[in-house]
Amino acid sequence: MEKRKEVLREGHPSTLTSINNLAATYSDQGRWDKAEKLQVEVMEKRKEVLREGHLDTLTSMNNLAFTLRDLGRRQSAVDLMSSCVDKSPDALGVDHPNTTAF
Repeated sequence: MEKRKEVLREGHPSTLTSINNLAATYSDQGRWDKAEKLQVEVMEKRKEVLREGHLDTLTSMNNLAFTLRDLGRRQSAVDLMSSCVDKSPDALGVDHPNTTAF
């Protein structure tokens, strides 16, 4: 992750994927505070670099929502997931199975 930040830059999609992977590892270990910090970083950078409705950004929002739930911040998790669902037709299209499931 650090090498990717150095070589590619912080906002590069591959760098963000590496940061996201570390956040997932923290989440799997139950280290949700650390996971949350990295997930927020990835989500905000993806919003900036890719746009808010991009599928990768929505994936980041989804990941963060589940971490917020695990941290006991259920309303924040629901709000973020609702925002993610609202934006999914832009990323996936209105006929995509994930969009129509909601």
